[in-house]
Amino acid sequence: MAVPWLRLLDGVLGARDVVRAVRQRTVAVGDGGGVGAMEAPLAGVVVGALREAFSRDSERLELERQRLDDERARAEAALRLELLRQTGERELGRLRLLSMVALAGLLGSFLLASGLMAAGDGPRVALGVGWCCLLGALAASFIAQAEVGRVMATAHARTPASDLTDTRTGIAAPWCVVAGLAMLALAVLL
Repeated sequence: MAVPWLRLLDGVLGARDVVRAVRQRTVAVGDGGGVGAMEAPLAGVVVGALREAFSRDSERLELERQRLDDERARAEAALRLELLRQTGERELGRLRLLSMVALAGLLGSFLLASGLMAAGDGPRVALGVGWCCLLGALAASFIAQAEVGRVMATAHARTPASDLTDTRTGIAAPWCVVAGLAMLALAVLL
């Protein structure tokens, strides 16, 4: 009976392959602990780098937010100044109109003056008081225009609009115009 040498040799080589495969698997598991020990510091470095990147991003976002807040505050201040300028321009326009009405009343009353001077004492007194009121309105209007111009020149974002519209002479000017025109009308009626 012949010994199957080739089969025996094949079996020994197969067993050697099995032993080699088991050893490699054991070495791989053992090396995994060594590789894990080497990965831990590397993972720490990666985590530190990520934290630094997130920190820089959050600082950049905070600076961007601060810059946007500053720009918004500047835009609001510019808007308040523009609204203040427009309020001043409207007030100046109103005061100029009052000046023109007072001047027109004075010039118109000069045309009537010759007839009213001959009418008697009552119309002359009413005409004189009317002229005084219209001259006072003209002066008050000019003074108020100067005050509004001064406030507009020194205005800043916190200046209230009432500083432009609530001047004493600006309030008195229309009342003087009304009183002057009323006295002129009374002089004509007398």
